[in-house]
Amino acid sequence: MADDWKDRLTTEQYHITREGGTERAFSGAYYSLKQPGIYLCVCCHSPLFNAQQKYDSGSGWPSYWAPADEGAIREIIDSRHGMSRTEVRCANCDAHLGHVFDDGPLPTGLRYCINSLSLEFVATDN
Repeated sequence: MADDWKDRLTTEQYHITREGGTERAFSGAYYSLKQPGIYLCVCCHSPLFNAQQKYDSGSGWPSYWAPADEGAIREIIDSRHGMSRTEVRCANCDAHLGHVFDDGPLPTGLRYCINSLSLEFVATDN
């Protein structure tokens, strides 16, 4: 399957989604996008986040206060780099998306901090 992902993704997308990398802050295509739509997994095209739940966290990555659906993502403990964080992955294909933190806005108080390179945006009318 690794060869298949390498064939379907750019080098940068592969590094983020399959190897757990992180793009530089303020470098992604979607961190400042304010258009209605849905954000899909770049690997399997599963819906992950709605633009209605997106907000400007000031972090330099697209941030959402909730996923599109409760079953869209899965969370695992990430103990790399000498700290404990909650990693967010696509529930369908296990792609690394980013991390979730508990410093977000109401109504959830969560900040899903997601790499633009792990997403594909599809515009909608509302």
